[in-house]
Amino acid sequence: MIACNDKAAAYLTAGRSRVTNVTPRVLATIICAAALAPAIAQEDPKTAPTELALQVTTDPATIECRRFEKLDAISSAFLSLHRTFQDDFDEHPLASGKWVPHYAGGAAWPEARYWGGDGSDFKRKDAWNGEQQIYVDPRYGGRGTTPLGLDPFKVRDGVLSIVASRTPPELKPLLFDNEYVSGILTTQNSFSQKYGYFEIRSKLPVGMGVWPAFWMLANDGGWPPEIDVLEGRGERPGNLAMTTHWRLPSTGRIESCGFDFLRPDAADAFHDYGVLWLKDRIVYFIDRKPVSDIKVPVGFDDPMYMIVNLAMGAKYFQGVGFVDRATPNVVSFQIDRISAYQIDGY
Repeated sequence: MIACNDKAAAYLTAGRSRVTNVTPRVLATIICAAALAPAIAQEDPKTAPTELALQVTTDPATIECRRFEKLDAISSAFLSLHRTFQDDFDEHPLASGKWVPHYAGGAAWPEARYWGGDGSDFKRKDAWNGEQQIYVDPRYGGRGTTPLGLDPFKVRDGVLSIVASRTPPELKPLLFDNEYVSGILTTQNSFSQKYGYFEIRSKLPVGMGVWPAFWMLANDGGWPPEIDVLEGRGERPGNLAMTTHWRLPSTGRIESCGFDFLRPDAADAFHDYGVLWLKDRIVYFIDRKPVSDIKVPVGFDDPMYMIVNLAMGAKYFQGVGFVDRATPNVVSFQIDRISAYQIDGY
């Protein structure tokens, strides 16, 4: 530990660091983690350790997205983090209290409106996106008040499957005539965090109209900001998007910046997809290797909560399209775990 502190002090004194908006304590943590990188950074990506080190660039961040093929060791360092949230899905996701199966409304939103009656679909789909599913859970009653017992969440051998299936014809009137029933899980009001690393390990389902996602919104209910850690384009097997969204205060215009990445085996093999939110930049990771970053835009001021869902049908998100006869009757979004980490020293 003394040697690590000496190395950090020497690095700071030499003035060679280009990390911006980072306190001396955090910078020392980055440098020390770099010294320990062989011991920390080689963690098995199949696990979610209690401590983690991630490689980040020390180059100044720019507002334009940058795609990384490979980081230069001279202009990068390892950042150490500690785990703050973990779900290995060894039990039903609604049993732990970590998740709720719908979007949250405002403070005046009556609790009963989440579980049934006219208008209860408002927090169980995003109609603006042209989605053709409704998010259900065993308690949800659709237009009625009696729970329908529909459960899109299946757990087997530590893997959660969010299952989308065609709506039974006899239930369509009760379920607002949506073509599919599916599931969403959010941590709003149960877990949110400002800064840190957020990760999902999953397989991405494919098919016409299939839209799996892992993303984040501000816990205060505002939009944007939005961080899309992972969005699958169901029409394009192996294709996924990682995107940042923000609003320009001067005009109110929504801006977005991100990249598509190709993982040919994404539907058949588990991969880690994550985002590191720092004070000065947002960095996206695949299998814990940085693939792109962007300078933190305006408006990223509040803690953010996590959302994981399987939507069906998209009006604006390319590579998804609308469901049709070719869309599988049953689609499964498999999730091995979801984790969050805070940066040591933050």
